[in-house]
Amino acid sequence: MTFRTPGIGRRLGGGRNRPVLPVLVTLAVLLIAFMVFTAIWTDLLWYRSVGFSSVYTTRLLARTVLFAGAGLLMALVVGANVVIAYRLRPAYRPLSVEQRGLERYREVIDPRRRLITVVSLGLLAVLTGSSVSGRWQVWLAFLNRTPFGQVDPQFHKDISFYVFTYPFLRLVLGVVFATAILSILAAAMVHYLYGGLRIQGAGDKASPAARAHLSVLVGLFVLLKAFAYWFDRYGLVHSERGVTTGASYTDVNALLPAKTILAVIALICVVMFFGNIVRRGMMLPGVALILLVLSAVLLGGLYPLLIQQFQVRPDELAKERRYIQRNIDATRAAYGVQDVRPEPYGATPERNAAKLNAEKKNLTGVRLLDPTVVGPTFQQLQQFREFYRFPDTLDVDRYRSQGRTEDSVVAVRELSGAPSDQKGWVKDRLIYTHGYGFVRASGDTLDADKPLFLQSDVPQRQDGSPAVTRPQIYFGERSAHYSIVGGEGQRELDFPKGSAGEQADTTYSGSGGVPIDSFFNKLMFAARFQDKNLLLSGAIKKKARILYNRTPRQMVQRAAPWLTLDGNPYPTVVDGRILWVVDGYTTSSGYPYAETVGLKDATRDTITDTRSAVARQSDQHVNYLRNSIKATVDAYDGTVRLYQWDEDDPVAKTWMKVFKGTVQPKSAIPAGLLGHLRYPEDLFKVQRRILAKYHVTQADSFYNGQGFWDVPEDPNPVNKGKTQPPYYLTLRLPKEAGAAPQDDAPRFSLTSTFTPRNQRFLAAFLAADSAPTDDAGRPRAGYGKLRLLEMPSAEQARPQGPGQVQNAFESNNAVKTVLFPQRGTGTETKLGNLLTLPFAGGLLYVEPVFAQSTQSNATPYPTLQQVLVKYGNGNEVAVAKTLDAALKQLFQGDLSAAPKPGEQGRPGAVSPQLQQAIDDLNKALADFKTAQSKSDYTAMGDAWKRIEEAQKALAAARDAAAKAPASPAPSASPSPSASKTN
Repeated sequence: MTFRTPGIGRRLGGGRNRPVLPVLVTLAVLLIAFMVFTAIWTDLLWYRSVGFSSVYTTRLLARTVLFAGAGLLMALVVGANVVIAYRLRPAYRPLSVEQRGLERYREVIDPRRRLITVVSLGLLAVLTGSSVSGRWQVWLAFLNRTPFGQVDPQFHKDISFYVFTYPFLRLVLGVVFATAILSILAAAMVHYLYGGLRIQGAGDKASPAARAHLSVLVGLFVLLKAFAYWFDRYGLVHSERGVTTGASYTDVNALLPAKTILAVIALICVVMFFGNIVRRGMMLPGVALILLVLSAVLLGGLYPLLIQQFQVRPDELAKERRYIQRNIDATRAAYGVQDVRPEPYGATPERNAAKLNAEKKNLTGVRLLDPTVVGPTFQQLQQFREFYRFPDTLDVDRYRSQGRTEDSVVAVRELSGAPSDQKGWVKDRLIYTHGYGFVRASGDTLDADKPLFLQSDVPQRQDGSPAVTRPQIYFGERSAHYSIVGGEGQRELDFPKGSAGEQADTTYSGSGGVPIDSFFNKLMFAARFQDKNLLLSGAIKKKARILYNRTPRQMVQRAAPWLTLDGNPYPTVVDGRILWVVDGYTTSSGYPYAETVGLKDATRDTITDTRSAVARQSDQHVNYLRNSIKATVDAYDGTVRLYQWDEDDPVAKTWMKVFKGTVQPKSAIPAGLLGHLRYPEDLFKVQRRILAKYHVTQADSFYNGQGFWDVPEDPNPVNKGKTQPPYYLTLRLPKEAGAAPQDDAPRFSLTSTFTPRNQRFLAAFLAADSAPTDDAGRPRAGYGKLRLLEMPSAEQARPQGPGQVQNAFESNNAVKTVLFPQRGTGTETKLGNLLTLPFAGGLLYVEPVFAQSTQSNATPYPTLQQVLVKYGNGNEVAVAKTLDAALKQLFQGDLSAAPKPGEQGRPGAVSPQLQQAIDDLNKALADFKTAQSKSDYTAMGDAWKRIEEAQKALAAARDAAAKAPASPAPSASPSPSASKTN
């Protein structure tokens, strides 16, 4: 029998149930607090490990101050107005249906009024603080702003006002505006709830107290609007109303005075709203509101529209000429191309064969190894084990060896993780922890048809300088999410040895990473990575360190959050260590009158669209860009260093004040590193996009669109519709007037071409000097100079563009007889980079052709098979196994008479043996295609044997022709059968 005392069960049950919700809420709060603390603590440990803890604490402090300041401002102001509205509630509320309906809400809210108010204000403060804290860069830049020393042409204010001050003022106005609007809404709700405002019933709809309170709030809002109108005047320098970006004729002559008048009208309306405090009725607020709205519509909208329609459009050029010129000058200055002027080139290309052959000695360092094609070749020849990987796009650098500086294609052998059949937490995190080895191949010299590796293999082999003493890659582009290294007795795989499963081990001894041999740190990182093994595993020994946040771009971005980073970090060897070089840009969207560019669109090309090794830029819009910082990341210990590169950039100087001591001066760059720095690709892409229009420096021509250019499409048919990427190569540019003799030397450069808008022939050639040192390793002043060679526009003299050159290659009879047999017999041809080189007063085009078998039992990687060359604006094309042989063919005979447009031919003499081999090959190809169409496999086999014999004969005849001395002879016309067959 169970005895139950009345009420006891309820009290006990209630005692059990009532604490459940508070306990759950408390646990949730504690869990959130723990996760937040874990994230902050582990981030702080990472920043300490790379020596940039001040960056983290400065940013955290700034975000905290903005969060607390904006949140408190919002909560206090809105809360004060709620309290005022509540205290001004009328003592007597007239009986009405409306008030009876509101009484039910008052009965529910009144007992919990303070709780509801506190919770609502707290939520509002958190939302406001979170939004504003994300703008910490605007605040810190304003506090540490650096003058540009230049003024805008309209208001004559230093450009720093628009870059640093104006964005901060807009931020402050935005926060205050939001506070005022929410205060008005909150006060109106309280007044309505407690009867101070009424919608129904006779008599006044607002009590005197409510009317006075809301009049003051609305008056303050309008006062803010007056300030906004005044500051909006400065925002006109970013207007998009006119022909170009910046304050146009309408902006200056209509909208600028309209903004000033509107500010004055707003001040008059403020007085009217404040006057309503002592005056009954809503006449003054109504008049003020109507005046404000009408003036905004008429002065701010209709009047500028009329000026634009009836004054500007009938005579737009005359009205806008001054403002177009402002845009041209500002844009060129904002993107660092103000000194670039088109130089006439190509009007008188050399045609004499003897002189062209003599000029060949100046043609040094033509890079045949295409880094976008030979990635699989590196992978096949240098992978060694399936868990190593090379990027799909390699990098180009230059190294000095055997007395000369040469372009090299470089990459590091990174780790893709433990083999698929050996997966496990210990292997993934403690054994397979790093890649191994630096691989470098000559850019212009090959080993037969394969790359000539100068540094390669495991263990690291050195056939050239500089030697690599630390080949381990603990910090790289493919590094794992996190790894545990350096524990006592821990053996990490360095590289495999032999075929018997032996391996060379190592133990990490660098200073990078965070110690994880304590229980507290294990707990923190187990929570961060949500991996219980970090807490439970006994494999983590004393002195163990955890490596995380370890890709070069990620590390530099965290160390310098104020930078925009280039999408293509590259490895280099300095003093025996492998360093990643990352280019950092300072940007702004506040430069007055400058054209705005979307980085994502401006930097897109074939490589960013088809390769994963190069990161795409975010959809950030800027109108100021400088390569102000060169950053390095040590591949072994993760040391991050930032070097000031552009010493005149005010934006970089501003951030160096914010994060003191994080950026080293340019003079601190090691001599060994200086020679490997290069002009960054993304900056160059943006500048070529700007120069496509802004090489036109006269307002009249700019307005008419005369001479605008396009960046050409990639000529490779596989990449149809994509933009041609720029190429690094060493070339000799035409000597400038008054230049020193040494300025005529070949320079490592980043190059691109332009075509006229909606046309295919070549308009200009752009090159950026990318060599900060000379061949002796001494610093030189020419780095970063942009040369823009403008081609003749006369129809008979204008050179062909990349697409036309590619078409000339593909349609040339000699090229087709070489490539067609490969393409039709299980071999895939891959076109390399089409290089455009100023040469002998004209343009020389060089394109390597790689072949890769599609058959499973053949070599599954690209090898160089042919080199295609073309010179001048005709159709002189040559093809050979080597560049020297192709140029020898190309420069045979008398080229003094340029061929007519559209003329097809091969320069130089065609020997009877060579002509016979071509004819035999074409006949065999035609027979093969005929048999193929009839499915006659016997005839196909016979024809294929004749194709192979003809190919051998063709190769022998071509080799004999290449060795023969040059002799004048007319160009041979294409074989009719070849044209028909191919």
